[in-house]
Parts: sequence; C-alpha cells; structure tokens
Amino acid sequence: MIGGTLSILGLFKLICEGPTQVFDTLQDRLATVFKGLRSKGRLTEADIDATMREIRIALLEADVNLAVVKEFVAAVKARALDAELSKALNPSQQVIKFVNDELISILGGEARPIRFAKRPPTVIMLAGLQGAGKTTLAGKLGIWLRENRHTPLLVAADLQRPNAVNQLQIVGERAGVHVFAPEPGNGVGDPVDVARRAIVHAEAKLYDVVIVDTAGRLGVDQELMQQAADIKAAVNPSETLFVVDSMIGQDAVNTAKAFDEGVGVDGVVLTKLDGDARGGAALSIARVLGKPIMFASNGEGLTDFDMFHPDRMASRILGMGDMLTLIEQAEKTFDAEESRAAAEKLMGKNKFGLQDFLSQMQQLRKMGPMSKILGMLPGAGQFKDAINEIDEKEIDRIEAIIHSMTPAERDDVSILNGSRRARIAKGAGVQVSEVNKLVNRFVEARKMMESLAGGGMPGMPGMPGMGGRRSGSKRQQGKKGRKGGARPANRPVQQQPQAPQIPQSMDDFQLPPELAKMFDQNKPKF
Repeated sequence: MIGGTLSILGLFKLICEGPTQVFDTLQDRLATVFKGLRSKGRLTEADIDATMREIRIALLEADVNLAVVKEFVAAVKARALDAELSKALNPSQQVIKFVNDELISILGGEARPIRFAKRPPTVIMLAGLQGAGKTTLAGKLGIWLRENRHTPLLVAADLQRPNAVNQLQIVGERAGVHVFAPEPGNGVGDPVDVARRAIVHAEAKLYDVVIVDTAGRLGVDQELMQQAADIKAAVNPSETLFVVDSMIGQDAVNTAKAFDEGVGVDGVVLTKLDGDARGGAALSIARVLGKPIMFASNGEGLTDFDMFHPDRMASRILGMGDMLTLIEQAEKTFDAEESRAAAEKLMGKNKFGLQDFLSQMQQLRKMGPMSKILGMLPGAGQFKDAINEIDEKEIDRIEAIIHSMTPAERDDVSILNGSRRARIAKGAGVQVSEVNKLVNRFVEARKMMESLAGGGMPGMPGMPGMGGRRSGSKRQQGKKGRKGGARPANRPVQQQPQAPQIPQSMDDFQLPPELAKMFDQNKPKF
C-alpha cells in the first residue's frame, strides 16, 4: 500500500508542479556549506575550521542559543578531526553524518512518550504563557489520545481569561472530546477546586486521561507561578507540559526555564512550528532546559499534531525529507485496497485514469496542505519555490475539470475530442486551454510514472512496491543470453553499495533528467 501511495504522490507532483517553512533559513545555509565540501577529496584542519565557522553562523542566524551553538560546533569539530586522522574520504558525507548525529542529540536524542499512571486517570497539566496555544493544544492532544485508544477529559481550569471556558468547550466539541467545565469562568470560580473535582469526575465516569488547561499570563509573574503550583499540588499530574510558542525564539527558552524553576516541568510542547522559519527555539530548548520536547503542533487544524521525533526533525533540517512521518500519515488516511488497485493500474498501459487520480488526490488532501506533504519527500529542496507556490485553489480547479467529465472520459482521456473538451471547460468554468493542459500533463506524467515503475529510466530503479513484476522476467532473461560479465560493472547502479546511508547534502538527491525537466519548465498555472 505504501509503495502505491508514494507512486501516486509522485504522479500528483508531476501534474500540479509547485519543505515546510520550519528551519528554512538553517536548511538553506547548511546546504550551501555542504555543497562547498563536495569538491574536496580530503578534509584538512583549515577546511574543518572554515566549515565549523559557517555552521556556527548558520546556527546563530537560526536564533539558536549561544551555549548550544558552542557545544554543537565543538562536538562536530572533534569528530571531524578524528575522521581526518583516519584519512577518511568523502568529507562532505562524513560532516553531514556528524551534523545529523549532533542535531539529534541537541533535539533530545529520542522521542519521549507520555508516562501513563499505573492507576487511571493519568493527569496531564498544561502550563504556559497566554497566547501560546494551550487551549487549542488541549483539543489536539485529546484527539491524539483518542486515536491511541484512550478516553480523555478536558478540564477548563482557566477561569480568568475572558471566554476561555467557552473556547475550550468549542474546541472539545470539534475534537469530539468531553469537557469538564463546572464554572463559567471570566473571573468566577476557583481553578484549584475545579481541577480537584475533575479528578473525582473522571474516576466516576471512567476517563483514563485528564488534561487540565490552566490559565496563562502576558508575562511570567509570581501570581501565575503560584496558581500553577497550587493546581499541580492538588492533582499530582503524571506529566506537566510546558506549552511554548516557537515563534518567539529565545524568549521561549527563558520562559521555559522560569516555569521549570517555579513549578517544575516534565516536557515541552512546541506550537506554531509551521510559522517558525528559523527554528531556534526547537534547537535550543531541549538542551538548555534538560527536558524533552514531547509533542509539536505544526498547523491550525486539530489534527496537525504529533509526537516529536528528534531524528526525523534532524532529517528535515538537512533536507533529507521525513519519509517515516509521511508513511505514517498515509497509513492513517489512505484505503489500502484502493491504493493498491491504483498502483497496479499505474503499472499497466493506459489503465490508470483521471478518476483514479482524483480519488488518490482527494485522499492526499486529507493529510494536509499539498506543499507540506511534498516537502516531506527527499530532494524536495531542489523544488522548494515551486512546492511553496502550490495553491490549493488550483487543485480545486483540477477537481472541477475532472468532475465535469463523464466516467468514460475519466477512464480514457484519448476519447476527448474538441467538442468534449469544450463541454468540460464550460462545466468547470475554465478555458478549453486549461482542460488541454491538464490532459496533456496527465498523459505525460502517467508515461513517466510507468517508466519509473518498470525501472526503465536511466539511473532509476523501480518504484517501491511497483517495480517487482515489471522489471523482472524479460529483462532478466535478456541478461542470461549475454556473454561476458564486465559490461554491467560500468553501470552507475553498481556503485550503490559503496554509497553512505546519508546523502551528501540536500541537493545530492538528483532526479532523472526527464523528471527534472518537467519541474524546470515554467508552465502556466491552472
């Protein structure tokens, strides 16, 4: 199913044309640094010093804490010098591996799951400044827990901010999670008493997780700290999560330190990560605070939320994509049988039609914005501008054009003559030229994907989950009839066993010339 899904994603990428905003600045700077190393056969100490200087500047420009930058650069430099002593080749590959390992380290090392209480309910207390997104995040966390077979309860313990209780009730209704709100708020009620009563209510109604939404302030003050400490003492939470707005940079680190000293924090949740182009808070807070980043919110939707994986985030920063997250989202969204059937059609000649493409595209859109999905693919940095320019309205126009076709026309675009195309354009409210562009690009992309599926393109193996049957039988039989075994050794594919596990840089992932050409063309948008 996954191979078919990724193949359909590749087809959509070819038709629509265009990484996530987060860490864009750092990603671009590191790409430049690594690109300069590729021409060197061996690293000298001067090369290492120059590279570390550029990495230091890149991290500081990304608003990373100075102490973290010094520690990071020192660790990478020490490993690079050791590699030089062993006279290792491929310096760019070596440096990227060192940078990747140290990025994972400063981001926390590994994902840290919630520690559930042995005796339910597990109490999770959310703390943070006003405007950090605690209330919305409570709903997101509730959905995430429900998807993982828990029965969460949201508790409205923010009784000071105007309409905070009403907001949590609305968020809970949208999330499909129950809300405990015995007080109206707006300055009325005791938040400590509400939190205490919520535990009793959860035990009676068999909720196994209680999420307590506490009040925030516009700044750290003693009153805020005391109230949060009183609530924590009353409910004895299993996890106290500090919710921080990643867009405020180093101030987020300072605020987290103040909360940890005054109340005690078990983990950090980053919000608005999709709007932070520098990413300094994420790269600093885990190391400075000494507490793990447990969750990250990367969008406005209630489902734009997941566990924080340091290794995956490091991969994104280095421009190597995030295939694991992409696959996990696809498994949740796509129908396995439908995706498998679409992939099998794509393997055949002219069997994959616009109806199949429309169905797969609609399921892709459930995973989130197309620019975010395509940004998770390895090598997406080569087409960053095109991907970021993808307009969801263009996709709506594509859907309108396909919906204006009859079932027979969707299955076989070769029957689309002039009169049919004029009717489709009128039904979709577009020009005939736009219908022609969609059809032509679909046919061209389908041929490209069929070639990729069979491993027929130079330098490209078969697509995962698709190439087994196409690239077998006939081509293998042809090899048996040849004499001599030296010729295959000259093929680029034979050099793959010597390649490292990590690409040299985010620009090293090179698409075949025919595929790259489709992206380079400045085609009009729909």
